[in-house]
Amino acid sequence: MRRVVFNQKGGVGKSTIAVNLAAIAASRGRRTLVVDLDTQGNASRYLLGPDRAQASPNAADLFEQSLSFRLSSPPTAHYVHPSPWANLSVMPAGPALAELHNRLESRSKILKLRQALAELEGYDEVFIDTPPALNFYTRSALIAADTCLIPFDCDDFSRQALYGLLEAVEEIRVDHNEALRVEGIVVNQFQARASQPQRIVQALIDEKLPVLPVRLSASVKVRESHDAARPLVWLAPGHKLTAEYVALYDELQRRASRGGRGRRG
Repeated sequence: MRRVVFNQKGGVGKSTIAVNLAAIAASRGRRTLVVDLDTQGNASRYLLGPDRAQASPNAADLFEQSLSFRLSSPPTAHYVHPSPWANLSVMPAGPALAELHNRLESRSKILKLRQALAELEGYDEVFIDTPPALNFYTRSALIAADTCLIPFDCDDFSRQALYGLLEAVEEIRVDHNEALRVEGIVVNQFQARASQPQRIVQALIDEKLPVLPVRLSASVKVRESHDAARPLVWLAPGHKLTAEYVALYDELQRRASRGGRGRRG
């Protein structure tokens, strides 16, 4: 299963959600990969720490070699690095992603990621973290993925942007990846005692949008997890937010087993 975590709005928790779901999968014994396509490299720092976050070779090197005319190139596994935890690996972002963007787009390399991930063997789950924009890297991820998770942070601006985002994903599904489906909207940084978040989430449900039933609470434990470069399942296994992430992962697994797409990762 390949999941892309995407929202055009920044600060909604894409990297946090991708890394923590991946960590739970790995803790269950599933061989898991995180692919970081965000030039900020937050998922890379989260998993590898600040000293190894720009490990090479990385995603930028993978894309850069596709621009050359070499008769042969390294396998995709060449760009993957182990994390400190069993069953969890990462393809780091690489600082050159930003400067490569226009060259890749002009050379129509939009299928490169799908082809590269198809070469990998033995991974049960792949989580792709994306930049906060519908750019070349995000489109590449959506074309390579089975499903899309959309983080949502409970404000009216995010709600209005959500409709355009869903249309963009549907357009990519129709044009490039018929197997792609929106797996769900992940309500993040939820404040259960505040009326506005409850009102906004209920409005999405009333509109029959695919809101997942698990809510991820706002918590300072997320910042502690980032600072420690240690996903929540290993930093604070008994914390309420960790339990919410586990419940979210279990919900996704239940939905996939009830009739999700076949595994490609």
